[in-house]
Amino acid sequence: MNSPSSEQAIDSKNLRKSVIAGTIGVFVHWFDWAIYAYLSGTLAHVFFPDQDGTAAMLAVWGVFAISFAVRPVGALLFGYLGDKIGRSHTLSIVIVAMAFGTLVLGLLPGYAVIGIWAPLLLLVSRVIQGLAAGGEYGSAAAFMAEYSPRAHRGFGVSWIEVGSLLGFLAASVVAFALSESMSAAQVADWGWRVPFILAAPLGIIGYYIRARIEDTPEFRSIKKAEAISQSPIREVLKSNWRQVLQASGIEMAMNVTFYIVLVYLLTYQESHLSWTAGRAALLSSVVSVIAMAVVPIAGALSDRIGRKPVLAMPCVALVVLSYPLFQLMQMPDAWAQNLSTILLGVILAMILGVHAVICAELFPTRTRQTGLSIAYQVTAAIFTGTVPYVLTWFIARTGDIMYPAYYLIVMGVVGVVVTLTLKETRGSSLLHEVDLIAVRAQNPATAPVPNAQLALDEA
Repeated sequence: MNSPSSEQAIDSKNLRKSVIAGTIGVFVHWFDWAIYAYLSGTLAHVFFPDQDGTAAMLAVWGVFAISFAVRPVGALLFGYLGDKIGRSHTLSIVIVAMAFGTLVLGLLPGYAVIGIWAPLLLLVSRVIQGLAAGGEYGSAAAFMAEYSPRAHRGFGVSWIEVGSLLGFLAASVVAFALSESMSAAQVADWGWRVPFILAAPLGIIGYYIRARIEDTPEFRSIKKAEAISQSPIREVLKSNWRQVLQASGIEMAMNVTFYIVLVYLLTYQESHLSWTAGRAALLSSVVSVIAMAVVPIAGALSDRIGRKPVLAMPCVALVVLSYPLFQLMQMPDAWAQNLSTILLGVILAMILGVHAVICAELFPTRTRQTGLSIAYQVTAAIFTGTVPYVLTWFIARTGDIMYPAYYLIVMGVVGVVVTLTLKETRGSSLLHEVDLIAVRAQNPATAPVPNAQLALDEA
């Protein structure tokens, strides 16, 4: 008996709910991580001894890096669960874990109160966040891709990154408000706790939304046909290793650019360019607003002209413009400083608008969440979580404050090389041939047809 196709099954109400469900967790995730970065100087004072300021900052960034190092564990766990029990279930579990980790950090006593236990408990809270974050991106990207209409999938999936930018914007606004409304002593005493505690209720709201939404049409199709992968991790590593490498290259370029432009740049501008914390946070807010406008435009553009050209443009821009933009940032004129930061944000936004949909389209439905999670989080653990630490160390050792530009140039080269290896996936079906083969194995009577979507409908 024939059933409606996946795309027909996506009504406007479910589509709106899926956008909210996909973005709210990303918002909570990036608000937490951004506020940690923005308050890194305060956290260094609260959780570590004050004898050596540089050592305390390196310790804060070291905890940051460790929390990224555990993300692949979360990616394997939640990627496996997502491909076995569904996208919506894992989204619900992940957001509860993130909210818990955020709340724990906001309630922790400092080094002056409990001594060495303070940094140890800080590390525990960040490990919880890291494990949960390891499952958030893959769950949300697979969920949004499978809920978006094929002709507008780039635009639909791009809203994941609107959620992440909203998180960063909210964090920069809160950081600015703290710096303007409280003294440094008040922020160090209790003010730093406020954003972490306020973020926790959002996790409860996110859980309520995610727990009530139906799973994606593609996942329901393969579940109904009993074609769910029995070992998604092994299947990804055996059959999709090329896609994992391609997605890893894309995510490496995106993640490093993301963290330099929206996280590390605030510390860089304060420490090396002598900007005030308030000004750096305010400009970061402006960049986030501009990027939020550019991201869906880039996603929609990829639906019209293709994924590859939209990805290639910002990657080439990183190679060509990173060094001159950082030179421009060091000029004494405010317009030059502001323009350089905004242009870096626009380049980042172009990558953000298309990276998730490309990576989602690379993998079959049976292993999509596992493949996305592994590619994103392994590169994040190795290259992204270490960005602030590595750049702080190199600049301290060499005195050369152009190292962020060098790093971005390398990421641009990686992005260009990966783009050249990609096939154009605009308008492609998310149900790949391997999904069709699995369906036929479970349903031998299914008529052989060239389109995997039709085969699953018939099954």
